[in-house]
Amino acid sequence: MVREWSVVVRILLLVGVLTLSGCYEPEPRPTITGEESRVTLPPPQTPPAQHQLMGRSVKGRPIMIQVLGQGSDTVFVMGAIHGDEPASATLVERLSEHLRKNPHLLQGRRVILLPVTNPDGLAARTRENVHGIDLNRNFEAANRVDNETNGHSALTEPESRTLQKIIREYGPSRIVSIHQPLTCIDFDGPARALATRMAQYCDLPIKKLGAKPGSLGAFTGEELKIPTITFELPEGATSLRATALWEQYGRSVLAAITYPEHPL
Repeated sequence: MVREWSVVVRILLLVGVLTLSGCYEPEPRPTITGEESRVTLPPPQTPPAQHQLMGRSVKGRPIMIQVLGQGSDTVFVMGAIHGDEPASATLVERLSEHLRKNPHLLQGRRVILLPVTNPDGLAARTRENVHGIDLNRNFEAANRVDNETNGHSALTEPESRTLQKIIREYGPSRIVSIHQPLTCIDFDGPARALATRMAQYCDLPIKKLGAKPGSLGAFTGEELKIPTITFELPEGATSLRATALWEQYGRSVLAAITYPEHPL
């Protein structure tokens, strides 16, 4: 037993001497090259859309938002603040579908979608809510005018209060409000460059209509300095199928989401 142990010790000493003298090198580890060096990583995961009840209309209809993605860049897209502009709601709904199918567009950004701001008006096909108030004249902007159509004071309506709540809570970097039927891209606040980018992807001209008294654009664009786009579809957009509506105007709205990058 002592003899065998002595042999082992001699072998270990010999290996040590050879290693120090450079006569022996351990067998090199195999290198990974070519296809073997490529590691396939799973695609980035995008949180599923969250549906959140933010308020209710005069008649108790829910005012729901969808929250997609996450990140410091927040875009708010809304439709149907006027109930007789149904194509606006359809376009926001198609936007939601497209973003869920293309989650790469949500990387590093959060998108808040409100397809129907005035659910009672949409159900009745009226511009105003059931109180006869134009919700897009009911905000607490400095230029507001108190009357029966605009409201005798700011934020008299649950729908406009809900909209202000969304803006206060999520602090959007930019806002797109989809309308009909003026056939143009209007803007308020520091949004000229954004309007120019959106116009590259559709046939709507840019027109500076001016912030209407008590309007969303007057409040968020001119006072809060949030770039605010009023995206005015043509009157005939109501007769378009959802697919055709998206083909004509979808990429323009996507340009607002990916701004300053181009939509891919």
